[in-house]
Amino acid sequence: MRYFVTVAEELHFGRAATRLHMSQPPLSRAIRQLESEVGALLFTRSSAGVALTSVGEVLLDEARALLDHADRVRVRVSAAAGTAALTIGILGDGTDPGVTRLAAAYRRSHPDVDIRVRDTDLTDPTCGLRAGLVDVALTRAPFDETALAVRTLRADPVGVVLRADDPLAQRDRLALDELSERRWFQFPEGTDRLWQLYWNGGRHREGPVVRAVHECLQAVLWNGTVGMAPLGHDLPPEFAVVPLTDMAPSRVVAVWQESDTNPLLHSFVDAATAAYRR
Repeated sequence: MRYFVTVAEELHFGRAATRLHMSQPPLSRAIRQLESEVGALLFTRSSAGVALTSVGEVLLDEARALLDHADRVRVRVSAAAGTAALTIGILGDGTDPGVTRLAAAYRRSHPDVDIRVRDTDLTDPTCGLRAGLVDVALTRAPFDETALAVRTLRADPVGVVLRADDPLAQRDRLALDELSERRWFQFPEGTDRLWQLYWNGGRHREGPVVRAVHECLQAVLWNGTVGMAPLGHDLPPEFAVVPLTDMAPSRVVAVWQESDTNPLLHSFVDAATAAYRR
């Protein structure tokens, strides 16, 4: 049902697969299996794109209601069992000092809560939140915030990652125009458009497709590709990060479903706000 709802919202199998943090072939197989079980097509597929059929529109309403009910059941069962759980999505480096302080503070204030962590790559800035895989994400903006609540925890200046022997690596600072002829990291098709645009310095770029931080670094090392990263992260000596003078800071944010009223979630967001401000 989550697969179906995601495809129905995106109307694009590639974007849906990216949101679900999976490859497209198993997603397509799952939808075909669901259509077989329903006994009718849920989507029309053509060169113009993907569209819901009348049967798909009916199922979409029912599927959303079913998933909402399943979430409520999970909460009630956990409460009856005397347990509480929170699943957190973390993008990139989980060793951020803010995360470390938050983990320590939250363990002290909520010792009975079972915290589950889902580490994600760079292709989904919401860390599986839209797909229902996490309750809250610690990530970076900007991205499509439709139906999501976002709280800024910190803003980090940004620099360009270069190979240490790159002539530009000796500069104290750089402007985006000085990198206009270089190849930049690209994220896979279907990745959030605002997210891709920010990390490409606000314009269309060409370059290798990457999914994770280590792939970005290997692209720099082997191909001389450039890309951006928040300042303050330690990199191996073969890399250099030069501050950019004309880039908006990268915002570290907590993000959750706007409709989620779980008090456990909101106590977590408050704890995160305090931990990142210290």
